[in-house]
Amino acid sequence: MASDASPPASGADTPDDGRGRFSARLLIVAIVVQVALVAGIVVLAVHGLPFSGSKDEGHGSGVPAQAAAKKGSVPHATVNRFDGRAALAIAKQQIDARPRPAGSKALRREAVKLRSLLPDGHFEDLPGMPGLRNIVGDLPGPGPVIVIGAHYDTINRPKGFVGANDAAAGVGAVIQLAKSIGRLHRTAVSPGVRFVLFDGEEEPRPTDDFYRDALRGSKSYVQNHAEEVRAMVLLDYIGAKGVRLPREGTSTATMWEQLRAAASRVGVSAVFPDHAQTSIFDDHTPFLRAGIPAIDLIDWSYPYQHKLSDSYDKLSADSIDAVGETVTDLIRTWPTS
Repeated sequence: MASDASPPASGADTPDDGRGRFSARLLIVAIVVQVALVAGIVVLAVHGLPFSGSKDEGHGSGVPAQAAAKKGSVPHATVNRFDGRAALAIAKQQIDARPRPAGSKALRREAVKLRSLLPDGHFEDLPGMPGLRNIVGDLPGPGPVIVIGAHYDTINRPKGFVGANDAAAGVGAVIQLAKSIGRLHRTAVSPGVRFVLFDGEEEPRPTDDFYRDALRGSKSYVQNHAEEVRAMVLLDYIGAKGVRLPREGTSTATMWEQLRAAASRVGVSAVFPDHAQTSIFDDHTPFLRAGIPAIDLIDWSYPYQHKLSDSYDKLSADSIDAVGETVTDLIRTWPTS
């Protein structure tokens, strides 16, 4: 048995040959290490450093996020019940109103316009919160209703934030869903559907307890109407280009499977991949805490959360349309027994 430390074999030219071979090995190792380092830098430049975080301090539940769903093109639905372009136009109307924090004059002016677009649209003041009000519309039906909601306020920072995907797109989709669902063939046993635009979803100042200080409109709504509700669908961050919406971690699993089945029927199943993302405190959370099945349609990988770059150019009519067609079909096929 021989090793690199053995004396030179008989007939070797000089003792320096071993050292030369050793130097050559060192050179090769150095080259390999440098190549590996360069490759690693390239990978990080392309894919970015891994990180975890939340939209607001306290907004995420602290459950580690899974890898974000890979973005891609959004398939076109095979049906035409929902108008994604009309929903996008409603989103632009809100964005053009600029920042719309809860209680502001800008939001109250916009609320009057949004109310007029919902069937039987009306305001519901939030008790103990002067200036805040939910906007509610109804399609009548027997028994408890299905609530379809989004928040219509924007966070008050950074200065100038207009909230295109957070959540003007969701508001536009809710209003257009009132139209597409209203055109469905509805029977005497079709469940009632209530469209709620929540005020005060965003916290008025930085907080270490998001549930306590935010979600003001949805908490108030549940406190006053929980017994009237059978299920809840929330639209938040649904309008970005190439949208993918894995199941939010706390969303009711059986209801999510109903949604994915609807997506498959209308040809957009790729938008709703079969895995879960992190758990999030959002306007569906008060419903869940009241024992009401609820799902949150939210693209938590959206890179412009609470940034000035959350602007109109980030939105896509195709993305909003895929979500709208799916939710329309979910309601169309909702069990009546």
